[in-house]
Amino acid sequence: MTTRETTGGTQAVAGLLLAAGGGRRLGGRPKALLPHRGRPLVEHAVRVLREGGCAAVHVVLGAQADDVRARASLPGCTLVDNPGWARGMGSSLRAGLDSLAGTGARAALVALVDQPGIGPEAVTRVLAAFEGEETLACAAYDGVRGHPVLFGTAHWAGIAATATGDRGARAYLREHRQTIALVECGDVARPFDIDTEADLAHLE
Repeated sequence: MTTRETTGGTQAVAGLLLAAGGGRRLGGRPKALLPHRGRPLVEHAVRVLREGGCAAVHVVLGAQADDVRARASLPGCTLVDNPGWARGMGSSLRAGLDSLAGTGARAALVALVDQPGIGPEAVTRVLAAFEGEETLACAAYDGVRGHPVLFGTAHWAGIAATATGDRGARAYLREHRQTIALVECGDVARPFDIDTEADLAHLE
């Protein structure tokens, strides 16, 4: 089910933030609500997408979605409920791409809520790789593929068909690796994840 809220309008590339994770290795604390700079982490991630150039931002929620809505300030975002969030990132990616259908977006720039080391500079660089619906681009860190990832609409159906479990678009990207534009971002971002208690040290 998708809940559409006031959006900032459509543009060629929409930001798609996957923020449904339940933080199983963090004692069941939803990643969207982890504190960062005095506010929920999801607010920081949305701000990064906007400052990087995404006027329209869709946010996929799952674990404790009602609490996220109540505690996080996300004006102008389209909030997307993923009832199947516990099945893994793949279900959230499918829900997010489905929410973008019919919006006029020609591509989705996908980011993860638990990567606060990736800032607006990386988003701007990957956005600059957009050339049309056939575009497939990824941030790279010392040559290793990472997030954010940009999918033109020509790829959405194929990604949705292969996005299962926690793999997200990994299988699709591996199959199409020869056509991916790698955008080096290692000089402006750090692609660590917030997965364990030890990783919480990265938050401010």
